[in-house]
Amino acid sequence: MAAAKPTLTDSLSFCLAQLAAAAGEGLGGEKDPATNETPLGRALLALRTRHIKAAGGIERFRARGGLRPLLALLRRAAAAGYAPSQASPGSAPSAASAASSPAPASGPAPSAVSSSTPSPPVRLRKTLDLALSILADCCTEGACRAEVRRLGGILPLVTILQCMKTDSIQNRTARALGNLAMEPESCGDIHCAGAVPLLVESLTACQDSQCLQSVVRALRNLADSPQHRLALAQQGAVRPLAELLATAPDAALTSALVRALLELSRGCSRACAEQLSLGGGLGPLVSLASHPKRVVREGTILILANLCAQGLIRPALGNAGGVEVLVDELRQRRGPNGASPASQQPLVRAVCLLCREAINRARLRDAGGLDLLIGLLRDPRASAWHPRIVAALVGFLYDTGALGRLQALGLVPLLAGQLCGEAGEEEEEGREAASWDFPEERTPERAQGGSFRSLRSWLISEGYAAGPDDISPDWSPEQCPPPEPMEPASPILTPTSLRAPRTQRTPGRSPAAAIEEPWGREGPALLLLSRFSQAPDPSGALVTGPALYGLLTYVTGAPGPPSPRALRILSRLTCNPACLEAFVRSYGAALLRAWLVLGVAPDDWPAPRARPTLHSRHRELGERLLQNLTVQAESPFGVGALTHLLLSGSPEDRVACALTLPFICRPSLPCRKPSLWRRLLLEQGGLRLLLAALTRPAPHPLFLFFAADSLSCLQDLVSPTVSPAIPQAVPMDLDSPSPCLYEPLLGPAPVPAPDLHFLLDSGLQLPAQRAASATASPFFRALLSGSFAEAQMDLVPLRGLSPGAAWPILHHLHGCRGCGAALGPVPPPGQPLLGSEAEEALEAAGRFLLPGLEEELEEAVGRIHLGPQGGPESVGEVFRLGRPRLAAHCARWTLGPQQCPRKRGLALVGLVEAAGEEAGPLTEALLAVVMGIELGARVPA
Repeated sequence: MAAAKPTLTDSLSFCLAQLAAAAGEGLGGEKDPATNETPLGRALLALRTRHIKAAGGIERFRARGGLRPLLALLRRAAAAGYAPSQASPGSAPSAASAASSPAPASGPAPSAVSSSTPSPPVRLRKTLDLALSILADCCTEGACRAEVRRLGGILPLVTILQCMKTDSIQNRTARALGNLAMEPESCGDIHCAGAVPLLVESLTACQDSQCLQSVVRALRNLADSPQHRLALAQQGAVRPLAELLATAPDAALTSALVRALLELSRGCSRACAEQLSLGGGLGPLVSLASHPKRVVREGTILILANLCAQGLIRPALGNAGGVEVLVDELRQRRGPNGASPASQQPLVRAVCLLCREAINRARLRDAGGLDLLIGLLRDPRASAWHPRIVAALVGFLYDTGALGRLQALGLVPLLAGQLCGEAGEEEEEGREAASWDFPEERTPERAQGGSFRSLRSWLISEGYAAGPDDISPDWSPEQCPPPEPMEPASPILTPTSLRAPRTQRTPGRSPAAAIEEPWGREGPALLLLSRFSQAPDPSGALVTGPALYGLLTYVTGAPGPPSPRALRILSRLTCNPACLEAFVRSYGAALLRAWLVLGVAPDDWPAPRARPTLHSRHRELGERLLQNLTVQAESPFGVGALTHLLLSGSPEDRVACALTLPFICRPSLPCRKPSLWRRLLLEQGGLRLLLAALTRPAPHPLFLFFAADSLSCLQDLVSPTVSPAIPQAVPMDLDSPSPCLYEPLLGPAPVPAPDLHFLLDSGLQLPAQRAASATASPFFRALLSGSFAEAQMDLVPLRGLSPGAAWPILHHLHGCRGCGAALGPVPPPGQPLLGSEAEEALEAAGRFLLPGLEEELEEAVGRIHLGPQGGPESVGEVFRLGRPRLAAHCARWTLGPQQCPRKRGLALVGLVEAAGEEAGPLTEALLAVVMGIELGARVPA
């Protein structure tokens, strides 16, 4: 087959020359009789079909300077479009020219021609079609877009868009503008040139789907910034898009419309929401949320989420079914095969915003949205959204059914966790995001915090304010929770925790002074917790370990004075008789005393943390809360409840009751039943229950600390007149050693001369007096004066004794009492006593029947290990020796009134570890000390 004959149009140079000539001379030109085409037409067709579409063709076209004459040609065409009567009418295209001309776009014939602008001549239209198509293709590359902008090519396109109303020209012009709008600088120039109203006009006038898609794409690309999106909405670009979406167009146009509306709805403005609603777009959008095409479906859902930023459209969105759509989509994205947390963020924000209107809250509750929000609060990956979610849940504050469901789902411990967490602040929303339950609401022009805007409409709806003007502009947005209804002032509030009063009118009430309270990140959580605390029996939700931990963490950890609402919650719980048993079961009373009064938090045990110094206000708060519990405990109801717990409760409840009673039964207060603690603890065996539980697995992380504090308080109740000063633990003769009677036997000229030597296993020989040794102990009397062989020996072996252990024995045999020899075998604090010479000496003193020496050695151990040099860790070491008197000394040291609470608790931990499974000696020692029973030995200091 013969190769095709090359033509002039195969040369890029020829085409550019024809383009330059046309740009300089005009759009006409003589026809070629052979082809019935002008040279310009052939050149443009060749450029579009061959040169531009070739690899690297656009770059070559730009490098050879093709853009300048192309734009000049478009300027001349735009000028000709303004005066169509002066243009040559031309002739009808022949069959050949029709075959070589661009195929018309599919769809109906152009019919939307402006009545004021006649249709352009056929030759001009063909020239524009080809030139605009070339320009649109070139503008797909960034360098060409920059060149077109530099050459001022935007204004001719806008002019053509204005005066040439043919669908094909409008299509190619919109396509070129859409490509140019991909550059931010060009996008701004297109806006300034006034292209947006013309594109909007094309949306309503054009009937061709391809043209509509190009126009929609151009509008989408022009929405590249918040300012441009707002300008598009204000110029009416959203409503025709919504109307097109509502007319069930073809799939390609539907996809283009969804993408454009998604871009225009980012940071949704009021104008955008109004136009979309007026255009009837909500229903179609909700329907498209189940579209089989993923891009359309996900884009539609994001549009619905963006629309939630405008309060005026949220009720209509809920009526259209948007609440169910968003909740279901968020649930799917949170499923096992769901999307990443980042993709969930706009849906979480939308669902939270939907909670601001009553009608949408009901829909959300029925759609399972509460379960979803609680799941998000439990998810640590969603911690950045937790403040927003908690603020959204405030909308359900007076929805009894929703509150019950939230409590059943475990909201209270999650709220408590928010009080002690490090979650970020709630994101601020615009004024338009406020609840539309009150559309006439007008917010102050001053800056307002996000939480304030979130709750302002709720304040009005619940009767806290008569209207928007009733909320003073001087009310700090970061410190503005509504006063709680029917809530008596708590006796624990101090003047330092109150703000200056302000006047607020409520429906049907006279102006009354209200109290401004701090309102920060914790405000919504405290408001919900306060609502839960107002239930008749809030014990199951609020009087639990996690809830009390969160409240106390907030109260003691707030950088400034804590919110009075938190103090009222604690006061309300401790004053509620229904909560008494819960405070006992959960060790709540012990926790209040440890954390607030003693300054030991769970995180400070057993190793202390660097925390702010305990303020007197914390201690005062703890005392008042315990006083509230004492009032409840001494009431007839409280007496019956505590008696039932101790006598008929579960083993865990009985132990908890026994531990708590010393804290809430205090004789310093006017009690109806002053003998309640004595009857339950001493007569009914509550104290032994508590002591027996010490060696079992701890039911609370601070159990042993609580127990040590409880036993100390009980000791004060049993013996309130005992002076807090501890008697001297060591005899004065140990402080001032008495003369030693054994040392004269050790000199070079002993007086009297020794008549006996004891031989140790090490070979050391120690001098002794037979008569003195025989009278010191029945053992040595039988050994040295009886019928044993040792009675006739001058060198008597003493087996199993080291020199250090034998030293106090020899001193004692020769009459030394308090000479200091007993201190010799005792190791210093920090070294183990088991296996030491002190234990060996104690064992030998018992074997040799020397009770006086045993007592002296025990006093020496107590002097060194339980004296000023000793610490809590020494108590367990001393107890491990297994000596009853030393066990009593350890118990006294542990429960002594001079001990700080932390050392007392650590000492009890050491005692429990040392006792192991043999709890009897420890129980008896602690019982004797608590009851004030003397064991016949002095307590070491």
